[in-house]
Amino acid sequence: MENQTTLYTLVLSGLSDLPNLQLPLFLVFLLVYLMTLTGNLLIVLLICTDSHLQTPMYFFLGTLACLDMGFSSVTIPRMLFDFNTQQRLISIQACITQIFFILFFAVSEFSLLAVMSYDRYVAICRPLHYTQIMHWRTCVLLVLGALVICFACSLVHVIFALKLTFCSVKPLQSFFCDVPQLLLVSCSDTFINVFLMFLLGISFGLVVFVLTFCPYIIILNTIMKMQSKAMRSKAFSTCSSHLTVVFIFYGTCFFSYFHSNAKDQSAVDKVASVCYAVLTPLVNPLIYSLRNKIIKKSLKRAVCRMLQM
Repeated sequence: MENQTTLYTLVLSGLSDLPNLQLPLFLVFLLVYLMTLTGNLLIVLLICTDSHLQTPMYFFLGTLACLDMGFSSVTIPRMLFDFNTQQRLISIQACITQIFFILFFAVSEFSLLAVMSYDRYVAICRPLHYTQIMHWRTCVLLVLGALVICFACSLVHVIFALKLTFCSVKPLQSFFCDVPQLLLVSCSDTFINVFLMFLLGISFGLVVFVLTFCPYIIILNTIMKMQSKAMRSKAFSTCSSHLTVVFIFYGTCFFSYFHSNAKDQSAVDKVASVCYAVLTPLVNPLIYSLRNKIIKKSLKRAVCRMLQM
């Protein structure tokens, strides 16, 4: 350790080293970022201004849109900066700060998807008690409770990451800072960091996973017992959008982190990281708007009001 120089700046490998691809990639991801902000902001504005959308389900959807905007804003602007400068240098403090917000928004999205599953369970399996159970105060407390827990989990990782020292010039094999990649370039003992990553990841992740998917076992059983085809179709339509988002987010995250060893992150792994960190926030509003008749009607009403002004 005496002969090793402590580093205060890290290097990101980025998506591509080819100079000719930097400008096209910059333009593509700039367009993706603008579309992500526009789509999610439109969802939030519709929910806030249309009384037909001011229900618990759309409150959770609006919260999801806010998380998606935050998630994409943590990763894409940094990517655009690196495409423009082609240096890919990031300070230790900036890297750990990015890790905190990535963890916070990602874990918060997992938690919110679990809350939305519970909302669908109450709406379909206990419809007569829906307004009593999913009261506005309950909805706000569920979201705030999830955010506080996710904030605490992210903060724990950051506190122990701040104690690490770095002396390796090896670049982080990603286009954003991530805990596994950061630990690989540290010259400190990372046992406690790895232990916390597995402990919090498995315990918290298992709870959220169960809370997300178990309600749908009961929901599917309830739907299959419905005698009316119209009721079954309506119940399936209210769940299909949420399930689509759940499978996309879980699938890309699990593939990115468990597909291969972190020491050998291939181009396929970087594509998976792009999918869950960049494309998922883009497609979420598209999925909910294209598959939701109420949102489409609300959008039409908003367009008509603008045309009449």
